[in-house]
Amino acid sequence: MYNTHVRPVRELRNNYPEIATLIKQKDRVLITNNGKGEAVILSLEEYQRYEQILHERYIDEKLAEAEREAADPNTVRIFHDDFWKEMKETYDL
Repeated sequence: MYNTHVRPVRELRNNYPEIATLIKQKDRVLITNNGKGEAVILSLEEYQRYEQILHERYIDEKLAEAEREAADPNTVRIFHDDFWKEMKETYDL
């Protein structure tokens, strides 16, 4: 389980080594400014994992949208070769 630590923004300047240690432990640090949340600091590895999750969610949504369109009897279908023929004619490819 991850821990979230709350630190004022001045800690970035005055006590960065402690914040860096927390991040290396895979903890998250919530930075506040005048008592209000302003930013979250997490390790690069955690950030990349978060980005991967967002990307997968986006792909899932697009695939679900495509499946809904394919199931709709009003969806206009075009063959692959016809599509590219039209693209070449329209955009002079």
